[in-house]
Amino acid sequence: MILSYSGMIFNVLKNNSLLIIIFLFSTSFYSYNDLDFDTESEETDLNFEVLNYFDIEIPNYVFLQRDFNGFKELLAFKESTGNYKRINKFGYMGKFQFNLNTLKMYRVFNAKKFINNPKLQERVFLINVQRNKWILRKDIKWFVGTKINNIVVTESGIIAAAHLAGPGNVKKYLRSGGAFNSKDAFGTSISMYMEYFKNYDLSMIEAVRKPKI
Repeated sequence: MILSYSGMIFNVLKNNSLLIIIFLFSTSFYSYNDLDFDTESEETDLNFEVLNYFDIEIPNYVFLQRDFNGFKELLAFKESTGNYKRINKFGYMGKFQFNLNTLKMYRVFNAKKFINNPKLQERVFLINVQRNKWILRKDIKWFVGTKINNIVVTESGIIAAAHLAGPGNVKKYLRSGGAFNSKDAFGTSISMYMEYFKNYDLSMIEAVRKPKI
């Protein structure tokens, strides 16, 4: 009786083995459409694209809020991929790629100390934004909402461009109607930063004439 019952089970498994294999195989994978993303949220813009390894300098996706922190981290990714220890061939240093002349303006004279102090780097970035907002306060008032080189001018675009090229050059760009569009040593222009970093809310950052560490 036991043998007969075992044989019956064996026959059932044998006859249905193909169905079992198909079931197990089909449950081993998830469809992209099965993933539960809240695409209706107004707070997060999910834009999934395949990341090209050779274009890693500029990410094809953003998981950041459009506030100061999101602005800061995206700019850091563009500048150094967020690496506090990064030094490029022109001597620009840290997560946000400051040169020593800019650091001296904030009484930071020791490059080694700066590169090894993430807290100091974050602080310098903040006060540099505050200073640039002060220098460009009139231009922000005059030009935000206008179009230059077919790009809508925003406060965050202006501040990002000032980080790239300096506030004086950004003034020239805006007041020339985009005719003065200087580039850095890697060929990145003011207008490119204006476009890439537009529409971040920096209203919580105060404009300060002479910020201090």
